[in-house]
Parts: sequence; structure tokens; C-alpha cells
Amino acid sequence: MLTLLTAMYLVVRSASTQAEPIRVVVTGAAGQIAYSLLYSIAKGDVFGKDQPIILVLLDIPPMLPVLDGVVMELQDCALPLLREVIPTDEVEVGFKDIDAAILVGSMPRKEGMERKDLLKANVAIFKTQGAALDKYAKKTVKVLVVGNPANTNCLIASKSAPSIPKENFSCLTRLDHNRASSQVAIRCGVSSDKVKNVIIWGNHSSTQYPDVHHAKVDLHGAEMGVYEAVKDEAWLRGDFISTVQLRGAAVIKSRKLSSAMSAAKAICDHMRDIWFGTKEGEFISMGVYAAGNSYGVPEDLIYSFPVQIKNKTWKIVDGLPINDFSRAKMDATAAELVEERDTALDFLSQ
Repeated sequence: MLTLLTAMYLVVRSASTQAEPIRVVVTGAAGQIAYSLLYSIAKGDVFGKDQPIILVLLDIPPMLPVLDGVVMELQDCALPLLREVIPTDEVEVGFKDIDAAILVGSMPRKEGMERKDLLKANVAIFKTQGAALDKYAKKTVKVLVVGNPANTNCLIASKSAPSIPKENFSCLTRLDHNRASSQVAIRCGVSSDKVKNVIIWGNHSSTQYPDVHHAKVDLHGAEMGVYEAVKDEAWLRGDFISTVQLRGAAVIKSRKLSSAMSAAKAICDHMRDIWFGTKEGEFISMGVYAAGNSYGVPEDLIYSFPVQIKNKTWKIVDGLPINDFSRAKMDATAAELVEERDTALDFLSQ
């Protein structure tokens, strides 16, 4: 009898401690990046191995037949954490009561399209999505903007969702961060986990500044600065920077398609760090609201900084010494973001 009661207690206790599913929306869910991303989310690589997931797949009406195929594949994976998959083209369904939003979908730049035309098209998209977040999502929702121009799209979404804290919005520069870490690791002949604290400053564009002045490499058990480990200042101030800045274009040139696998991995890294925090003594790069920063960056921008995260709250790493070389690079990418912002805000007010 005692054994039976104990077994019943354990069953009840197990049921009561089962985590409630979280709702995660991915926009542009029929696209390449999402196709690489959804499996990782659904099997627990992002929000935890014991966290049930409801996946909401949002895309435009012509992509709904493709979404049906994605839903079938997710079902066929037989993933125990995946409780439900909801395909939709309606923002009121897509953003209803969500805990996390990964905004991948955006208007891509087409041949002959001016940058201002790209900005105008994306302002319309992210104004609509920001308003839908404001109306339907939880106020605690964490929003990651991936679709380019990511920094400015993120700013527009945030401004269109005034009831959600600005700190809940971020844009993806983790792919650039990972690229920079990998380039240093390859140069030093070590695995990428031996490199920490690289920084991506500014815009997710060719003006971004990958900075390794504060980065460390574990070389044969001894931790040292990247400049000391690499021993090639010309490379670090030249080809290294341009390689990271232009990596997306290089992938497109070779693959005839934009980065998908590496972008999905970076999205997972970014959201997992928001959920579980960064390692002690380490920081990562995220595009975040620039208010109150100590680096002289104009405040009404989404700008990539080094951040540390704890309790799902990011904090800019303040007080890092900035030399003249870095200052010029940081100012140049900020200037581009100011121009983008001002153009986008003109469209937002129309």
C-alpha cells in the first residue's frame, strides 16, 4: 500500500512540476534561416531541455503552402518538447500571448533597389509587427530582430510597441561575433571556444567594427590577449576586420544564397544567452538600445555593444578603454545608424 501511495505521489508531483509550454513565434518561417532554426528550438537547444514549446510560424499568405510542409516535417521529427505548431499569416494569431519573438522575415534588397527603398519597405513591416506585439504579446516578451537592416528594423519595432520595455528588444549581431571569434581561432590554431570577449560595435552592416582589443585566447593553457597571441597587428587591423565585415557577401557569392545555417546557430546562441545568461567574466555582442551607454554613442539607436546577461536582463559592459583606432571605427558605424534612423523615422511618421 505504501509503495502504491508513493508511486501515486511521484506521478502527481511529476505532473505538477512539468513546465508550462512557452510560446515562440518565428516570422519568415517558410524561409531558409527558419528552416535551419526551427528544429534546434523544438528539440530544446535554446530554451532548455525540459521546456515544452509551442511554435508559432508566421509568414505571408503566398508562403502558407510551404509552411504546411514545415509543419509536417516538425511533426515527423517526433520531438517530445514540441507541444503544438501553429502556422499562420495573421499577426493577431502570430503574436498572441508569446514569450519570445524571433523576427526573421523582412524585405530583402533586390537588384536596383536603393537603400532608402529598402528602409521604407521594412519600416512598414516592422511598424505592423511592433504594433501587433504591443497589442497581443506578453509585456515580458523578448524580441530578437534578425531581418535586415536589423538594427533599424529593431528600433522601428520598439517604437511601435510603446508598452513593451525597450530593453526587451535586441537585434542579431551574434553571427558577426561568432565570425570574428572563429577567424581569431583559425589564425591561432585553436578551437573557437578558446576565444572569448570579442566585440562587434555598431551596425549589422559593412561598417560594423569587430574589435579584439579586449578579447582573450587560451593558447596551450595560457590565457593572453589576441594581439599577443596572433602577433600580426597588420592582419588584425586590416584583413581580419574586412573579412568579418564582408563575410555575408562572400557567402552569397559562393553559395548564391545568404547565410542560413550560421545565422540560425547565432540566433540560438543569442536567445539561449538571454534565457540562461552569459558565463561569468565573459561578454557577447548584441544590438541593444543605446540609452545610458558610456561610449558616447547617440542614445536613440539600436547599436551593438558588449553585454553581459543575468536573469534575462542585459547590461552593457561599461568602462572598456577605447583607443583612437577603435573610436574612429565606432563613430563611423554610429554615423551610418543615425542616417538610417532618421530616414526610417521620416517614413514612420508618414
